[in-house]
Amino acid sequence: MNRERTFKVIFETCQEGILVINDQGIIVLANKSCSDMFGYEQGELIDKSIESLIPPSLRKAHVGMRKMYTSNPMPRQMGVGRELNGTKKDGSEFSVEVSLNQAILKNTTHTVAFVIDITERKKIELALKKSEAQLILYATELEHRVKERTEELDRTIQTLEKTNTNLEEQINVRIKAENEARKALERERELNELKSRFVSMASHEFRTPLSTILSSASLIERYSKPENEGKREKHVGKIKTAIGNLKEILDDFLSVSKLEEGRIGLNLTTVNASMIAEEVIDQVTPLCLSDQNIKLLIKGKEREFEADDKVIQIIFVNLISNGIKYSQRDIKVTLNYTEKNLKISIKDDGIGIPPEDQKHMFERFFRAKNATNIQGTGLGLNIVKKYVELLKGQISFQSKLGYGTTFTVNIPIV
Repeated sequence: MNRERTFKVIFETCQEGILVINDQGIIVLANKSCSDMFGYEQGELIDKSIESLIPPSLRKAHVGMRKMYTSNPMPRQMGVGRELNGTKKDGSEFSVEVSLNQAILKNTTHTVAFVIDITERKKIELALKKSEAQLILYATELEHRVKERTEELDRTIQTLEKTNTNLEEQINVRIKAENEARKALERERELNELKSRFVSMASHEFRTPLSTILSSASLIERYSKPENEGKREKHVGKIKTAIGNLKEILDDFLSVSKLEEGRIGLNLTTVNASMIAEEVIDQVTPLCLSDQNIKLLIKGKEREFEADDKVIQIIFVNLISNGIKYSQRDIKVTLNYTEKNLKISIKDDGIGIPPEDQKHMFERFFRAKNATNIQGTGLGLNIVKKYVELLKGQISFQSKLGYGTTFTVNIPIV
């Protein structure tokens, strides 16, 4: 197969739409994917103006933008290109993303445009925005309820002041009502902050796996031939990973809900914490970087005690996984058996926690400002704290920004 024939085959079989436009804005080449995308027969786009693929209301402006690009061309990659609307042959409009580059063909400069249909992506983004708007509306309604309750309390106080002749009783009632109002306002403010954090977290943590699923599903449809089996398996793996991330998020939500409602109790059995720690380390080791290790150290007289093995496992999984995520170095896990307690220490040499964020680390949906680009829901430490309290234990931590963090859990074992 000669070189020209090879390029032609690649051009026509490419899944993305490709257009080649001369400096007059006339289409000189268009592959089959692009013709199908815009509803034209193969070859029908040749000699048409590129503005014929632009919505009528934008064509005039597009001419100026095209001329500006031709006079000062800059490559624009796919994924960071401009999102536009295209017009099909039947007049219907749809969302597209376009990347541009220039090429010299027959000693003349031409613009090469790569086009993909992003209609489905837009649908998902719109659905997420609607969900965010609903949560914000709910927070606004809660604030309105606080105002109504405060007004009711004020009216109650005014009525008591008019009818009660005992000045001391009036003062006591007023103080109590004002305290209740302040407490109610504080609870509602905390709830509003909680909802805001949830909106921010859900927007990021749900959008990322959903986008991955959509993108991989679209690409799997294109790799239908037997020789593309490897590519299909790669994208199936991405879909499974994204679904697993969503499941972890939903499991965290379910655990928080059950703990808040008091629907989780302890199933006491005789447990071996050292054995559980070893099993968890084996389970999470695949998450480590190639040169990252988890070291286990056991001090004191090792012994079994009464506890809930599932709860102990959850504590280990969350704290060790956090150490892996926020550090690129080794993780040190220490179990120290004393006469009355088991002291568990998980130490990493990672990014540490900013001092101003440390007082909030066990709050729901809270994430330190230096961890926003690392996957997480902000629920793990809240869940761990509640499970430690179920075991009548305590949890604390020490951290220095840039030097790592050590979490310490004390559990009574007598």
